[in-house]
Amino acid sequence: MVFKKLLGALGVGGPSVDTVLQHSHVRPGEHLAGEVRITGGNQDVTIEHIALGLVTRIETEHGDHEGHAGVEFHRVVVGGRFQLAEGENTTIPFELPVPWETPITSVYGQHLHGMVLGVRTELAIAKVADKGDLDPISVEPLPAQEKVLEAFSQLGFHFRSADLEHGHLHGVHQELPFYQEIEFYPPPQFAGRINEVELTLIASPHGLDVVLEADKRGGFFTPSHDAFGRFHVTHEEALTTDWAGQIHGWLEQAAERRGAMGGHGHHGYGHHDDHHHHGSGMGGMIAGAALGAGAGIVGGMIAGEVIDEVGDFFEGDEEF
Repeated sequence: MVFKKLLGALGVGGPSVDTVLQHSHVRPGEHLAGEVRITGGNQDVTIEHIALGLVTRIETEHGDHEGHAGVEFHRVVVGGRFQLAEGENTTIPFELPVPWETPITSVYGQHLHGMVLGVRTELAIAKVADKGDLDPISVEPLPAQEKVLEAFSQLGFHFRSADLEHGHLHGVHQELPFYQEIEFYPPPQFAGRINEVELTLIASPHGLDVVLEADKRGGFFTPSHDAFGRFHVTHEEALTTDWAGQIHGWLEQAAERRGAMGGHGHHGYGHHDDHHHHGSGMGGMIAGAALGAGAGIVGGMIAGEVIDEVGDFFEGDEEF
């Protein structure tokens, strides 16, 4: 598939740019390949550089106020200084590495509502950059991440929403300044005990961190509170782990116990320093049923037009 989007010209009669991706679908850790096609305008110009950046929108907190901000979380210069003659056509091939922690935007071909991610092309002339428009891309889960999502489907979870939170998870190595939360409604057997479960998947070349947060219902005299858990596995281990059993066992413990849960390692969740809870290793969990096909996970996902969402989310963002 060839994905093509015409970018805006630099001024009246300035050069124009086409960024063409060989494929608009990619997985974390892979490369986006394509080429930048530049057509000269009505005069000779000096191109200072051509850069590609991965951009998205994250949730932010400033005191008691919450908001959103556009961020460029990865950037590569694909072309240096050169002269572009009037009406000249030139093509610059590229391979843009996609960070391992890049958030998932699509599962089984279905867009995760609320997730927006794109490639921005920057063409700089005379040290003034026109950051152009966005080419939306779809980031599919790694096989290891897919196995975890399949388990959520098998256990009867229903997708609620997905977003990106600014900050770092305590005890988890992160390269990016944000992390993804995929929120689910729990299956019926946890009704009245668990409000919702948030899943975070942090990938690296060496493995996968699976972080769970359960919002526990409180009683009449007891406020609700959160329980946290963390699993770390290699990519190979993730493919053979009984995730349905691991997640179900952790949820049973989270629903029944308050405070520290025995046998669990220290873990804090999010970028709030006062949130220090207990996570989990692989041992001591309750075994469960084998993993299923997992296609049902998309049943509660809200499909959307990625291009429309990119326009809605980024239109008017001056920092881009």
